[in-house]
Amino acid sequence: MTASADDYDCTAALAAFHESHGGVRGLVESGVITVPPLFLASTQLAARAQSLAATAFAVPTVDLSLPRPDAVALIRAAARSCGFFHATNHGVPADVIGSALSAARAFHEQPRAIRSELYSLAPVGALAYSTIPSSAEQGGPLLPWRDSLRVRFGPAEPDLGRLPAACRDALLGYQRSLTAFGKEMAGLLSEALGVEAERLERAMQVEGWLMACHYYPPCPEPERVIGSLEHTDPSLFTVLAQDDAGGLQVRNGDDGDGGWVDVAPVSGALLVNIGDVLKMVSNDEFKSVEHRVVIKSTQDARVSIALFFNPAKRDKSDLFGPLPELMTAERPARYRSFTVPEFMNFRREFGHSRSSIQRFKLSSN
Repeated sequence: MTASADDYDCTAALAAFHESHGGVRGLVESGVITVPPLFLASTQLAARAQSLAATAFAVPTVDLSLPRPDAVALIRAAARSCGFFHATNHGVPADVIGSALSAARAFHEQPRAIRSELYSLAPVGALAYSTIPSSAEQGGPLLPWRDSLRVRFGPAEPDLGRLPAACRDALLGYQRSLTAFGKEMAGLLSEALGVEAERLERAMQVEGWLMACHYYPPCPEPERVIGSLEHTDPSLFTVLAQDDAGGLQVRNGDDGDGGWVDVAPVSGALLVNIGDVLKMVSNDEFKSVEHRVVIKSTQDARVSIALFFNPAKRDKSDLFGPLPELMTAERPARYRSFTVPEFMNFRREFGHSRSSIQRFKLSSN
């Protein structure tokens, strides 16, 4: 380690970065030509991030205009195999999706003096805009090469008055359209599990209240940073809209322990992935697969919008676990019951990889 590296004070540098209120976009605007140490991935991690599995792989596509039994069968196969699928003919207007992505990009590309007024690691009302630090348990750089606008739409009516009007209207319209899609998807996933369409909704009251608008700026040294460290989602399922920049990767393999492969964007599609909550509720019928984002470009930014669908029932008495209909003598419950607050607390404590749900795993006989 060089003397300059020895002298580098990560704590002070991290504090100074957040106090600048500029985010990663601010670094790019300043003309940075080398990656600051706060963002540097280890040599091994960076090498893994840039290497792709040699085998060809395509995330399944489910055409929702197919007869319902056919669509359900395709969703079942995708949820059991790789935990991801592109949904086409989903009923969400293309202009609604396009307007939301454009609004997310416009927010992050506002003049620094304007967007910096909203910068805060902790939510202020319904909003939080910042570069979210990486979880220490994940062993990556302190910061990802990504800025995020998080918007909470419920359970109370959100106050979005601090957002620019065009951004506010586009994101609100998108969330409302996705709510209808999410209710339909909850029914399709229920049927894919072999239970009645209303089962997940009745048990959990499925809502998409948390939105994350991610912005991955271009990077002068993309091979040295990570856009998003490998993680699984703390949701029943997540719906992602993304531009055509690419960079999303999923871990391939029967047990989710294979190589990393690119998820090529599909024009007009919404990407659905199974989250940890549904993996446990399905008693491991469905897979929650690790995924990440790598930075691809020195010139172009990547923009995506994730809407997380989760149980709205969050009281201490609202216990969730494997659905009784899915348990048999040959396949007993693999997870104990849990509440959503308990699950989220474990997530914060033990990190965002799939290992966090092992805390709920029951011992095998």
